[in-house]
Parts: sequence; structure tokens; C-alpha cells
Amino acid sequence: MKRILSAIILFLCIATVGAQGESSSNAAAVKYFKKAQKALQSKDLQLSLSYAEMAVKKDPHYVEAYLLAAEDALFMGMCEKSCYYYTQAINADTKHYYKHYYFAAYQYMKCGKPDTAVMYFEEYFRRHPNPSGIAAAVRNDNELCKWRIEQMSHPLDISLHNMGANINSEWEEYLPAITADESMLIYTVQRPRDKQTRCPRCLSEEDFYYSKQQNGEWQPREFLSNINTHFNEGGQCISPDGKYMIFTACDRDEGFGSCDLYWSKRIGDNWSKPKNCGKPVNTKYWESQPTFGADGRTIYFISARPGGVGKKDIWRTYMVEDGVFTEPENIGKPINTMEDEVSAYFHPDGKTMYFVSYGHKGMGDADIFYTVLNEDGTWMEPVNMGYPINTYAEEFSLVVNAAGDKAYFSSDKEGGYGNLDLYWFELPKHLRPSPVTYLKGRIFDAEDKSPLAAKFELVDLKTGNIVTCSTSDPVTGEFLVCIPTDKLYALNAVNEKYLFYSENFQIESIHTNVEPYQKDIALKRINIGESVVLKNVFFDTDKSTLKEESQTELDRVVALMKENPRMKVEIGGHTDNVGTEEYNQKLSSERAKAVYTYLIKAGIEASRLTYKGYGETKPIADNDTEEGRAQNRRTEFTITAC
Repeated sequence: MKRILSAIILFLCIATVGAQGESSSNAAAVKYFKKAQKALQSKDLQLSLSYAEMAVKKDPHYVEAYLLAAEDALFMGMCEKSCYYYTQAINADTKHYYKHYYFAAYQYMKCGKPDTAVMYFEEYFRRHPNPSGIAAAVRNDNELCKWRIEQMSHPLDISLHNMGANINSEWEEYLPAITADESMLIYTVQRPRDKQTRCPRCLSEEDFYYSKQQNGEWQPREFLSNINTHFNEGGQCISPDGKYMIFTACDRDEGFGSCDLYWSKRIGDNWSKPKNCGKPVNTKYWESQPTFGADGRTIYFISARPGGVGKKDIWRTYMVEDGVFTEPENIGKPINTMEDEVSAYFHPDGKTMYFVSYGHKGMGDADIFYTVLNEDGTWMEPVNMGYPINTYAEEFSLVVNAAGDKAYFSSDKEGGYGNLDLYWFELPKHLRPSPVTYLKGRIFDAEDKSPLAAKFELVDLKTGNIVTCSTSDPVTGEFLVCIPTDKLYALNAVNEKYLFYSENFQIESIHTNVEPYQKDIALKRINIGESVVLKNVFFDTDKSTLKEESQTELDRVVALMKENPRMKVEIGGHTDNVGTEEYNQKLSSERAKAVYTYLIKAGIEASRLTYKGYGETKPIADNDTEEGRAQNRRTEFTITAC
């Protein structure tokens, strides 16, 4: 939008000068003005401005020279000077040409001074010879300025904190990405080119740096050596579990267009050699700035390809396996507009997205917005994050931590280390996503303690939908699984040679401060006598009817037995000690039988199954506490043959 309006203003200014002729009779001033025009035609804006300034020194009433100086300053990004010269042109114009008020209004609007802009807009309206012919877009700009004044009169109470010398430098730092546990930060640094820079036209080179957080302190940044090349790398994202990174690389020999998306996988402390995401993700058009969905497989990214709503739009694809992606789809309105939408970040709560737009109603050229993905797959109307998160300048690259209370972004505010620095601030409560906690630990063989690669699935028990999936590191066994804090979840860890691990998280109300779960998981080999507690099999109180939420867990048992056709199991039912022994014995037997019946209906031969109720005879915890009694009320299966 700003480029279009600037071009319009330049055209109008030239037309205005031509229509009015030269208002100065000072020969020296006219001479400098003509030199300024010639320099402008040669696209030497600095020289043009210098000559225009000489002209107004010779003749302080030279309207055309003021206008030309204002335009030169505008195109060089010199807001204060441009506004000043537009005002001087109005003051020098004895004929009070009405369009000059519009020029001044627009520039004050662009420079973050909406109150002065409104004053000039209103004067433009008053002086216009045909008020009914005023363009609707101009009146809309006036109303937008009034809206901005309202926003600025009610600023958000936030404080920006520079991330310090371990992160920032005299170069530019931007586009941060952070793991869910906030243990690692990866970001883009733009540094001056050197002798090895491959881009022949580039004056700088973009590379990745990372920092690890230890004891609450970010450590000195390090060069991400096995990802960086002598081309430009930037615009990266990390999957919620920290295992995958997708980033942007431009002008590479194997590329499909100007900028493509690449992917890499972390194994231990190293990242694999990056690979081009290929078709259909990459095209001959511009693809950049990816962000992972909460499931670790959905990827949102920016593309300028045709078929969207506007210029640069947010698109979505799915990684069905390493390096294999589905045909991208445009996420459409109300997020995408006729203008550019860029720098999207999808929070691991699975529904909240932050993005930058040039097309939605905002404080300036580019503002940060947030939206929410509804359960029916539609998007909430985007909301501007407000002032001073958004200002008249361009804001971009905002990410939010898993807990939802802290945001990171880049800014060139005064007092930093140089140019763009990375900052963080406490996110106001009304702008926060649903908080996310996580389960973090290590998975290993129960016998020899060797690390294992296991697949994790977090399942919404009410819908049966997979919320996220991940794998533990094959080298270290480490894993991290994000858990949104507003539903009931089942978690399964699976390795085909072992019994699966089962856990549930009953986080049914939204919390603002949830401690992460730290747990090391020992997987048992498939041997006779080994057992698994089915923590996601549920019954109503004092009843033996399986609840619908049990289906996910029981289907996991079915899959295990089909993968191991010689396996036979006993289904055991257990209770706490509340009630009589006879009652508990009967209830536990009926519940075990309910599971037995489900498995048979799912295709498991009855000859492979037995069931037994143990009542309160085999507690695994203290019955004197509610927590202990809950552990004793359980269903488990034990291998009797394999």
C-alpha cells in the first residue's frame, strides 16, 4: 500500500508543479530547482534534495521547491524532513492550493502523527472544490487516523527487554524461533558480506545463530555451522518438539525459484544436511517464512504463487513423512487480504496464529495481528495487537513461548546494540494464546538402559484426533511433547519391539501457570509376565460400561496384538478399598470383561484373551490418599504367551 500511495503522490506533485508553473521570480532559486528536477530524473534523490534545499534558501516562498524537497525526503525515508517541507509548502502557498493539504496529511499519517494528519485532512475536505468527488479511500484514511489516535491514547502496558550481548550485536538480529521448553533460540543474523559470500549482488549475508538457555541465562550465541552456507539462510522455524527445522534459502543452484523452503532434522546435537522441500511446496515464485503447526506436521508458509487472495499469502501444507509434503492450500480469508501477509507464527496451543499484514487495519505499514482457528476449521477475524506493539513503522517476526506469557520479536528501537535487535516482553493477558505445558525426558530400554527411538502421539480423548506427534531422539532418547492445557489427553509412546507406554493428562480447564512434566520412560520388551497399565481406559463411577474416551487406548492394544500374532494376554481389573471386598471383586471382574469383549469385537481371537477381576487385592499405591486410590483403580494387561 505504501508503495502505491507514494507513487500516486509523486505523480500528483509533478502534475501540480506543471499546472502551477514556477512560482519563483528568483533566478538563482529557479536555477537550483531545475538542477533538482534533473537530479530526480537521474534518480539521485540526495542530490535532488540538496538542490531543492538551496532553492528554498534563495526563495523562502518557492512552493514547488518545497514540494520537491518533501518528495525527495519521503522516498529516502526521512519522515520528519518530508513533513516539514510539506508544511512549508502550505505556508508559502498564497493561493492555498487544496491538494497540498492532502499531500501533507498523507505524509504526517505515514510518519506516525495521526493528529496532525487529521487536521490537514479536514482542511483538504473543507477546501476541495467538489466535496462529493473526494475519493472514498481518502476519507477512509482520515477515519483510520482517528482510529490510530484512539489506539495511541490507550497504550498497552508493556516493557521491552533487550536480550543482551550474548544474543545481539552491531549487526541485525531478527526472525527468532524458540523451542517449547525455551531451552534453545535460533535466529537470523545479517552481517556484512565477506570474500566467501556467494551472492554476487548482495552487500550482506544472512546466517543462522543459536543460543542455549541455562539457569535462566542465554549463553553466548554460536554459529549454526552445519546449516549455514555462503548463500543466504533465514526465516526459520522449529517444530514444537525441537526435532525439525524448516528455513528459507535463496538463489541456490538446486532451487525452484528465487527463495525456497528447506528442511533439516536434529539427531543428538547435530542437524542433518538440509534438503529442498521440493514440489509441490516450492515453485518458481517466492516461498519463505514457515511455521509449524502444533502437531509437528502441519506447516504454514508465505508464498507469492498465483491462486491466492492477494500478493503474498499464508499457505498450508502437511509433511506426511520426512521430506514428503502435500499440495499446499491457501488458508484464505479473513486472514489473507489483497495486500501482503507475512511472518506467520502458529502457537503450539494448536489454534492461535500471529502474523504480519499490510492489508488489515493497522497503525502503520505492517502490523502484527492474531487470530484463532475455530473447531470447525474456520478462522476468527484477525485482531490488531495494539499500540505500542504496533506503531507507524514496520513490525514483524513475533513468536510466543509455550506458556503464552512471553513474546519475542525484533526491533530497531533506540538503545540497542545496533540496527535490529531481539527483544522480549510480557504479553498482555488478552493477547495470550492458551498456555501449553510439555512432557520432557528420556526414553530407554528397561533392561539395559540404552536410548530408544519411539513414536509419541498426543490424542484428544473426546474427539480421537491426534493433537501432536513426535519421536524421541535415536541417539540420546530425549523427547519433548507439547500439551495444550484445556482438554483431556492420552499420550502413547510406541516402539514396535516393545510394549507401549500409556499416560493421561486431565488438564480440562485453562491454566496460566502449569509446571512442565519431567519423566524418564523405560519401555519393556515383549516378554511373558510383562504388563501395561491402561491409563486411558475409563469407566463411570461404580459402573463397568466403557466410556467413549477409552477407544484410543484399546485400539492401541488391538494394534499391538495384531502386530504380534502369537501374543496372548490376561486383562486384569483392579479397584481401591472403598466398599466391600465382594463388591470390589465383582466390579473389577465386570470391568475386565468389558475390555475383553471390546478386544474380541475388534478382531482379536477369544483364544488369545482371558480376563480376571482382582478387586482390592493388588494395590500399587497407598489407599489412604485420593491420589493413591486413583492409581489402584486401574485396568492392565499382562502377557501370558508370546
